[in-house]
Amino acid sequence: MSILVLNNEKLYYSFLSGANEVIAQKNNLNAINVFPVPDGDTGSNLASMMQTILDKSSLTDNYNDTLMSISDAALIGARGNSGIIFAQYINGLLEALEENETIDIEFFSKSLTAAVPYAYNAINNPVEGTMITLMREFAEIIAVIKLKTKDFIALLTEAQEHLKLALSKTTKTLKVLADANVVDAGAKGFYHFIEGFINYIKTGKYTAQEKSDADIAISHMAHVEDHDETHRYCTEALISGNNLDREVIRKAMSKYGDSLVVAGNARKTRVHIHTNSPQHVFYDLSKFGFIQEQKVDDMKKQYETAHNRKYSIALVTDSIADLPQKFVDNEQIHVVPINLMIEDSNYYDKLTITSDRFYAFMDKLEKYPTSAQPNQRAVENLYSYLSTYYNEILTINVSAKMSGTYSVFEKAAEKFKDTDVKITVINSKQNSGAQGLLVMRAQEMIKDNQPLDVITKEIESLIEKTKILVSVQTLKYMVRSGRVKKTVGIVGKITNLKPVISIDKEGEGIIFDKAFSIKGSTRKITKHVRQIVEEKGIERYAIVHANAPKRVEAYEKLFTDLIGKKPDYTMDISTVVAMSAGIGTVAIAYISK
Repeated sequence: MSILVLNNEKLYYSFLSGANEVIAQKNNLNAINVFPVPDGDTGSNLASMMQTILDKSSLTDNYNDTLMSISDAALIGARGNSGIIFAQYINGLLEALEENETIDIEFFSKSLTAAVPYAYNAINNPVEGTMITLMREFAEIIAVIKLKTKDFIALLTEAQEHLKLALSKTTKTLKVLADANVVDAGAKGFYHFIEGFINYIKTGKYTAQEKSDADIAISHMAHVEDHDETHRYCTEALISGNNLDREVIRKAMSKYGDSLVVAGNARKTRVHIHTNSPQHVFYDLSKFGFIQEQKVDDMKKQYETAHNRKYSIALVTDSIADLPQKFVDNEQIHVVPINLMIEDSNYYDKLTITSDRFYAFMDKLEKYPTSAQPNQRAVENLYSYLSTYYNEILTINVSAKMSGTYSVFEKAAEKFKDTDVKITVINSKQNSGAQGLLVMRAQEMIKDNQPLDVITKEIESLIEKTKILVSVQTLKYMVRSGRVKKTVGIVGKITNLKPVISIDKEGEGIIFDKAFSIKGSTRKITKHVRQIVEEKGIERYAIVHANAPKRVEAYEKLFTDLIGKKPDYTMDISTVVAMSAGIGTVAIAYISK
């Protein structure tokens, strides 16, 4: 059997087959990822994009619309250097394709050749020995072989052998690949896509076969001793707008870091950069169009996960859990940021917006900020990445009564129920420092090599013993954020109400007690803590605040004397919590014995 033309259906299902092949190779690609940084996520990034192609592209009546749906899906799902370069490559194929054009071998070759400059031009500093090298060589190979055959099966079968040889040569092209004795992960991802693409042309089947290396052992990870930490955050954004100019965007972004890739078209553009200033990147990008999606990955933590894991269980939480950053970094805790909308711009709590910066302008905002739970796809991507390196993942989230975040993590975990990875998601029924203390305890048990089920049972039992008492200096922020009614705020202002806020057993925010002065509020909290100390004892506690250093100093002295030991930590609260509690707030969170 010979195939002389690719019809619309063949083109579509060949792409799906290629996408499935890359997804099947996710862990294998993660294991050899050492360039441009050894963060072990190239497979996860490519798999995320390919899954979006599977989910969002569609077979239409003509080549142009079919490939446009694939191109748009690729841009939406693109992550990481390789993902965005690949998305731009597909966009180049689309630009070369004319509506209702018959795709014979001659035109297929022409399209591949035309797509290569799109991939190269997306990159600020193209490096040979990577994915773009294989894209170029594939086009060149096809251009030569097409002279002796008109049959797609013969053409692609021979081209695949040449492409495999080109892939093996990437090891010698880049020193970092030679040192690790691996091929480039992005290039291998492109090879597997072509492998799946060709497999459908040959067989008419696009369902990927299970790969024995899909669960590759951690001992097979390519290790790199020297990790360049010049830029810590892999930062990405998807911008939509009219007449987006990629070159103008590239020039605006180039000052913020390296590994810059700008891909897309006049309607949608995806930007990738390694930087230490993700907040500045997003601020400048917002000037060009609407930021549909954004991502910030901590490459330092990814490197440690891939090459220097400390524990056998991955611990995940959200940014509402207040924990010292040094502790989070040292103990390899993965924190997913809550979204904060400020004047139509989206920020990541504790990452692209910090509490001190927020305090500087929160009183000047006409439209008060709102918060939103993380994107489910982002959580799925994190779980997918962690599943390469861990067989068990524990997540402890903010109270389900206060946020949809717990539900997002629970639904994301459902996607992995048929895999070998066990994911446990706990509703802490707490927030802020109280949630942080539970995460801290879970980390200690992980460090002690306790089994996941034992840790889960212990944390769930500690939830009822955990409490936070918040002394609010003014109700105006709670009114503006919608946490209390405006009429309550007016009455509170008239009476000088200084409530003590807490959380009930179901995880709902409540007014625990009332006072009419800050001193009175402190007395109410002190009375309660003294009672707990006398009746049960306090295992550990933390003091958190919203730009209230003097109150914190007084609280630390007061409760150190009362409890008989210093707090485990004191720190500024999450921006999301500060938005409601307001400047001047101070709180004590504890776990009783």
